[in-house]
Amino acid sequence: MKVDKFVAHSYRVLRIAERFGWLPGARYTNLRDVRKFEQLGFLDIDWRDYNFAQHLSAARATKPYMTVARDIERVRDLPRILEQAFELLQHSVQVVIVPKARALELDLEERIPSCFLLGYSVPSRYGSTSLSPRAFRRPVHLLGGRPDCQRRLAEQLKVVSMDCNRFTLDAAYGDYFDGERFRPHPKGGYERCIRDSIRNINALWEEFDEPREMRSSDVSRSHATRRFHR
Repeated sequence: MKVDKFVAHSYRVLRIAERFGWLPGARYTNLRDVRKFEQLGFLDIDWRDYNFAQHLSAARATKPYMTVARDIERVRDLPRILEQAFELLQHSVQVVIVPKARALELDLEERIPSCFLLGYSVPSRYGSTSLSPRAFRRPVHLLGGRPDCQRRLAEQLKVVSMDCNRFTLDAAYGDYFDGERFRPHPKGGYERCIRDSIRNINALWEEFDEPREMRSSDVSRSHATRRFHR
């Protein structure tokens, strides 16, 4: 099953990634580097200082394939976040809901409407999802984290898409992802690090198949009908 891949970075990185089948991403606070692309793949948010009005305005202007609602860290915020997510869905093919409140774990599938993708925040220094992967029983978007960690999570989750910027940070120091870990590139060079990292990340997903207990032809067909067309 093909997994959609997104990166949000400079125009230079987005162009390289596009050649390897990745889709361009950007935060709603900075759309400069995606203006030359036919369509925005992933509209990300400023989770530290979230502004729904600005987010919605950017979604209206860019009509992204995917965007993400703000994290659900408290159950009492769920109704408001879902209301905002439905508004965003008017301008985006997919909207990701990121549950982080532990109280949602037992009835996550019932509390979040099936029209939304679930988002799993991969552990990193910026945060993570505290809920067990077992609580996620439908298609999932992986948010951030290391590419090797993302791939391991796919053994437990039905991953249909992911965003990853980690390799862009390491490339600035001459490191690249070799398929297992980050290490110094034997030849060096920023663009070479970017290209080889993306190539190796793609290789991780080439033989991906969703966990056996989660396979569903109906879900797969539903997702396929909403694919991003450029």
